[in-house]
Amino acid sequence: MLGLFLFLPLLSSHYVCGLPPSPIVDLGYSRYRGIRLPAGIDEYLGMRYAAPPLGDLRFRSPRDPVSTPGVQDVAKASSISADQVPNQNITAKFAEDCLFINVFTPSNATADSKLPVWVHIQGGGYARNDNGNFNGTKIIQESGLDFIFVNFNYRVGAFGFLASEYIRDDGDLNVGLLDQRKALEWVQKHIAKFGGNPDHVVIHGDSAGAGSIAHHMTAYGGRDDHLFVGAIYESPFWPTLRTVAEMEFQFDRVVQDTGCADSESSLSCLRKVDFAKLQAANAASPFPGADRKPLPLWYFLPVIDDDLIEDKLYTLFEQGRMLRVPLLVGDDTNEGSTFAANASTTAEMSSFLKANYPNLRPQSLEKIHGEYPLMAHLSNHSAYFPSTSAAYGDATFTCPGDHITGSLAGQSLLQIWNYRYNVRAASLISKGLGVPHIFEISAIFGVGNAGESSVTSYTDVNKDIVPIVMDYWISFIKHLDPNPARNSKGPFWEPWGLGTEKRLKMQTNETGMELVPLNLTDHCLMWKSLVAEM
Repeated sequence: MLGLFLFLPLLSSHYVCGLPPSPIVDLGYSRYRGIRLPAGIDEYLGMRYAAPPLGDLRFRSPRDPVSTPGVQDVAKASSISADQVPNQNITAKFAEDCLFINVFTPSNATADSKLPVWVHIQGGGYARNDNGNFNGTKIIQESGLDFIFVNFNYRVGAFGFLASEYIRDDGDLNVGLLDQRKALEWVQKHIAKFGGNPDHVVIHGDSAGAGSIAHHMTAYGGRDDHLFVGAIYESPFWPTLRTVAEMEFQFDRVVQDTGCADSESSLSCLRKVDFAKLQAANAASPFPGADRKPLPLWYFLPVIDDDLIEDKLYTLFEQGRMLRVPLLVGDDTNEGSTFAANASTTAEMSSFLKANYPNLRPQSLEKIHGEYPLMAHLSNHSAYFPSTSAAYGDATFTCPGDHITGSLAGQSLLQIWNYRYNVRAASLISKGLGVPHIFEISAIFGVGNAGESSVTSYTDVNKDIVPIVMDYWISFIKHLDPNPARNSKGPFWEPWGLGTEKRLKMQTNETGMELVPLNLTDHCLMWKSLVAEM
């Protein structure tokens, strides 16, 4: 009675102040209190989906979260994994203890609602989490409060992708990807408690998040662990994919830089070393065989481990060792413009490409130069920037997406949809960036909900494209087809057809179907021929 007496004033005050009641979910290992928003959405930010990957759990697959007593408040954005940035300090935002998950759900959802579930995997080149705390409120509102949105953080850089036979023997390889699978398993186990349907989970990734989906679709040779029923690839990122032996040099350097080289067990030493010291070594250096400059854009990466990743992604998809689920796949017109070196000569273009794909042979580089000759000059850029940008964009993003699309369409009866995003912003065009990598992210989630550092043109000249893009994505999440719930101003999106490869060109006031150009097909055939070197 005393407890009830003490509680009643709080409850009364809660309603007097006009605040909705706080929702609580019981996950068995912990009870979490979220926030009930006036928009009719409950948000739970920063729930643990795995144990802190600290101490002896460094470089090991994620473990189940430990039980905690009482009710845990989850009202703040959670910490995200320490980036691959030298000397970055541990803070409330960047931390090694980063395995948290966020859920946004309609407030009226119950365990019987069985709503579709949208799980987003953010990108960052496996070197950082670009934004582990996307806000799902706007897209749930746009859907009519008709699905659940989930996103999470995972280990990146050396913490997620350091590779060595020592780690294989006493730890786990590719733990950043294993974190993602742990989060997907968490969704299967717990999402019904938020009103979600574990049998209707669609995963969506941008950049390295989309590249991660390729690894999950081909995981263990295409083994179906029933984690998702559809996928959206937004600019799938396929960097160099190498064996453990080829990445052993990274482990040796990290051991040297952290002072663990003279230890009886270098791996045990790395598990004990102070976070700051390991983080200082969490930085890029040249790949063997490449020039000292430029440094590779992406350094600690997934590796072929003969388990989770059995072979190169091109090979796995071509051989049919992948899941067969409906897909939505696409990229932006100028994928490489964000990353390409400002090359002045073909030699500088070659150095940039070889820094990121270090096994490219001289004759292969000559072939690339033939496919991407000197192009029209762009202001504020050197002569070979357009060629370098086009080559890197095709090799790393566009052609992988087309390969995924063609492989699935050719080996199943599933409908697969492909797109090219061509929404143009004057400020980006003037900088020579064109339509850059994942420029559609603001349109998908609604302006200001994707952690953007700045928003370009979506509040004025390109305002009308936002609901069109958003509704295509929502339709795919709900129906595994972008058409049933598409916006009234959005044209019918034809699926990819063998022999008549069509994609949707998304452009303000000009959205419509187009054929994949023959020169892109030729470029992609060339990159495919170089897979063994990449």
